[in-house]
Amino acid sequence: MNLDIKATNLELTPAIKTYIEEKVSGLSKFLVKWEKIGDVNARFELAKTTNHHNKGEVFHAELNINLGEQMIRAEHSADDAYKAIDKVKDIIKEELIDFKEVKEAKEKSK
Repeated sequence: MNLDIKATNLELTPAIKTYIEEKVSGLSKFLVKWEKIGDVNARFELAKTTNHHNKGEVFHAELNINLGEQMIRAEHSADDAYKAIDKVKDIIKEELIDFKEVKEAKEKSK
């Protein structure tokens, strides 16, 4: 899997970069079928945003995974960068499981 990490309005420290890489690489077991067919490209963006309704810092994490012609996407905002990263990983994991089940159901019905 090819992973591209982008940081907006914050410094991408080695610790955060490693944390993102570990979380996203844990998803590779759900992507084995698509990695055999071709490249799987993932784009992770972590941004520090301000929102006048919330006090303090707000971190927005977004993950897009391209599986051929399909794209699986997840995003989440939290008051901590690590919480946002964890939640995005959990959301995308559920999306990948659902996508895999739908794909398998379609193949069985053929």
